[in-house]
Amino acid sequence: MAEYLNNSELRVKSLLEFSMGIMNDENGTELIKKHQEAIDNVTPFDMVKLEDMQIQMGFETIKIKKYVDRVINVFFSKLQDYKWKKPEEDTFLYYLMEENKALKLKLEDIKVLVVKNDLEGNREQLLFMIKELTQVESHYVKKENILFPYLEKKLDRYRALSVMWSIDDDVRKKIKSLILMLEDLNTTQKEFNIEVGQFFFLIYGLIQKEDLVVYPVAAEVISDSEWEEMHMQSFEYDFAFIKTPKKREKKIFKEEIISTKESKFVIKSETGEMTLEQALLVFNKLPMDITFVDEFNKVKFFSKPDDRFFPRSPAIIGRDVSNCHPPESVHIVERIVDSFKKGEKDIAQFWLSMRGKFILIQYFALRNDLGEYKGVLEVSQDVTGIRALKGQQRLLDWED
Repeated sequence: MAEYLNNSELRVKSLLEFSMGIMNDENGTELIKKHQEAIDNVTPFDMVKLEDMQIQMGFETIKIKKYVDRVINVFFSKLQDYKWKKPEEDTFLYYLMEENKALKLKLEDIKVLVVKNDLEGNREQLLFMIKELTQVESHYVKKENILFPYLEKKLDRYRALSVMWSIDDDVRKKIKSLILMLEDLNTTQKEFNIEVGQFFFLIYGLIQKEDLVVYPVAAEVISDSEWEEMHMQSFEYDFAFIKTPKKREKKIFKEEIISTKESKFVIKSETGEMTLEQALLVFNKLPMDITFVDEFNKVKFFSKPDDRFFPRSPAIIGRDVSNCHPPESVHIVERIVDSFKKGEKDIAQFWLSMRGKFILIQYFALRNDLGEYKGVLEVSQDVTGIRALKGQQRLLDWED
């Protein structure tokens, strides 16, 4: 027993063999008996490594998802008994777990109606309650866009997170499917029961994976300062099924330019960092003209896209913005800038046809974290192709 308790590599190897046996539909009782010692000592980290190894071996996500619940159900009691430090109140992980608790209460309320087996009598209420579940989107988005990136930096074996993201998408699809079924008066009781049954199995399984695997792992590898960063970032999104907590005062992040080992200057901010070369490449590749005017009404920068609509020359750098427009329209520009400075407006936009193209021109007021006016960003974009778009072209429809 001690051999499996203290040797993670040996334990995961045994658990992998067990999982492979489940995938191959071998006798479950015999598999458990053969790998009992490893199962008795399984940890949340083992589950992460196990799925990562399966992905590395070439197993597709769809196959891993098909059997993962059977595997976790065998490990359930041991994973549930795993000792880990629960998050303190008013932290990112605390609110993720609170959202799951509130979600389970919503699901229990829905089950009360489902077991009545009276679709016609409860259709409207069921539709309302299922639509409420779309709030779970904010929970998944925070998990996928805040928690996962931090875990990827901490874990050598992080590919299992992609499996959970795929399950998130499955839940999203099931909720949409249930809404459509309830809106369709031709949906039968049997059809609804099958779909809602699959949904419950899927979403309860996902909650279980979060509570038994992802959260314990995250609690052990992420630092307090990183949890604080994640908590502050979470306010960019809604809170699912719970009251939005009071936001702590945001620390003002001061951008800085630092020198790297390669003696290249780097622009660093709370959203990332780029070399000056990379920043210019990004600005110039955007399919739009960008011009920046500072708080003193001086032109300080403009991009050089492949296809420019309005003429720009380096000679305008440092020029007063009023001098960059013809007399007939300069008063409008001055009114826009003045309204931005006074805080009356944050955006002004115009559109026109020019050389067979439909051009959108937008002015945005720039303000820092203290709300202080810092200038104007002018953005001009050819939206001819955008206006002509119809139907949909999803990422998965792309062909090279």
